[in-house]
Amino acid sequence: MLWIGLYLLWVIVFQKKAFSFSRTMTIQFCYLLFIAGNYYFNIYYTVPAFLYKKKYVGFASLFIVGIIVAATLRVPVATYLSEHYFAPGKPAPAFPELFFNSLINIFIWTICLVAGKLMHDRIRFQKYIDTIEKEKMQNELDFLKAQFNPHFLFNSINSIYGNINKSNSTAREMLLTFSEMLRYQLYECNIGMISIEKEISYIRNYITLQQIRKPENLSVELHVSEDVGGISIAPLIFIAFIENSFKYVSNYENKPNEVKITLDRSNNHLFFKTFNTKESINGRKMIDHGGIGITNVKRRLELLYPGRHNLSIQSNEHSHEVMLNIEL
Repeated sequence: MLWIGLYLLWVIVFQKKAFSFSRTMTIQFCYLLFIAGNYYFNIYYTVPAFLYKKKYVGFASLFIVGIIVAATLRVPVATYLSEHYFAPGKPAPAFPELFFNSLINIFIWTICLVAGKLMHDRIRFQKYIDTIEKEKMQNELDFLKAQFNPHFLFNSINSIYGNINKSNSTAREMLLTFSEMLRYQLYECNIGMISIEKEISYIRNYITLQQIRKPENLSVELHVSEDVGGISIAPLIFIAFIENSFKYVSNYENKPNEVKITLDRSNNHLFFKTFNTKESINGRKMIDHGGIGITNVKRRLELLYPGRHNLSIQSNEHSHEVMLNIEL
């Protein structure tokens, strides 16, 4: 649309009574080709390769060379059109005249168009920067605002704890365990990597809560190899799989109901495994393989351990098993 608009503008503005309308259209179209060529040469090559890299001498040199080449190439085109279409039998204008006119016109329009494009890009970039700054400021405000919520939450937990009858040791223990888990999520998981010992402590607290609320006929095993200690891991990588194990574990009355969690290490590989029995009643009780938690952890694994992890999920009518191998 830009070039069509410019072409029509030139035809209207530069139309002269001495020239036929078709001649004006041909002349301006000829200019349009060489100006457009210079425009794209600068926008897609000289500007990003030289101007944006602050190589101003190289940019100016190539800009001028491009104009000279375009003006030089236009001379034989204009000469041919004059001798064969516009004024046959009459001598064409001399080379210097055609070259000078072409040079001036191509230079003026090219520099105007390139400058206009750069100004437009600058305005768009500035708007983008302003939007980013506003989003950054809003995120900072949201973060500062969110600082009040954990304190309020912990104060509320302490108040509830103080009002629970001391004889109800189970409820008091559950609340303390939940408080420790919440503190871990809010304050200690804000870094890229965390010690495996802290992650294991969080898992133990989660298992403790689940054992209290689950039936007594549920058998829970957590095996952590001695070799696992002393390493760092991305926080909250395993918990989604563990949550699923407890969420979908079977509730048989005459069969074992089991949740088994294993953490092992061999050389530079960390092996995590969860296993749980499950039951299917008319196909209604199935493990959710694509929930938000599982989808989230899969994406985190892709980002944090690209090409360095292997996740296998196997499920049948009676059991569900997750195996994760991470190269540290």
